[in-house]
Amino acid sequence: MSDVESEDFGDKLGQYEGDRNEAGERHGVGKAVLPNGDIYQGQYENGKRHGQGTYRFKNGAKYVGDYYHSMKHGQGTLYYPDGSKYEGSWVEDLRQGHGVYTYPNGDTYDGEWLHHMRHGQGVYHYHETGSKFKGTWVNGKMDSAAEYIHANHRYKGNFANNYDQVEGEWREMSSTSDLKWIPKCITGLTQWKLGQETTAGGKETASAEEVARKLT
Repeated sequence: MSDVESEDFGDKLGQYEGDRNEAGERHGVGKAVLPNGDIYQGQYENGKRHGQGTYRFKNGAKYVGDYYHSMKHGQGTLYYPDGSKYEGSWVEDLRQGHGVYTYPNGDTYDGEWLHHMRHGQGVYHYHETGSKFKGTWVNGKMDSAAEYIHANHRYKGNFANNYDQVEGEWREMSSTSDLKWIPKCITGLTQWKLGQETTAGGKETASAEEVARKLT
């Protein structure tokens, strides 16, 4: 779904009410109703959206946050018509840096972004089951080693096949059989502290086959 904003430079493009500088450019605080029906209300600088503002899209989407030279840049939240939203860092109209994306079904991804894609360290939380994937993403896909936290256990291992992202939602590459978890060990959550591995004495080990059966 597109979140591209319409340009609103000049009086011939839409209606504007607000402050102007000596050159007649939009400067200060104002409200613009654009020809396509979008509405921007917030700060301007030398004719461009710059500073804090709210942009309401005709399709129901809404962005609230920072602007730099008419681009989403800094901290901001974009609400999509399907109920999803992204809250976090933006760089030149792209999700980049740290941010939290909430999907329509309640799932969330909390982590790093690059060029609009999940990229870097992050945690994907499944709303329905409470399970979590914690690991590294590369260009929108979970990359190899990760942790799967479910119920009272934490599974550490590698992906044989990655999830793919299609139109902003998680889907498996083809069927459930395509996602294969290759576990290394299983530990109880009560013995695990953030940033600290379970000691060898307190570690419960299981074979790959045993853990695979628990995941199916």
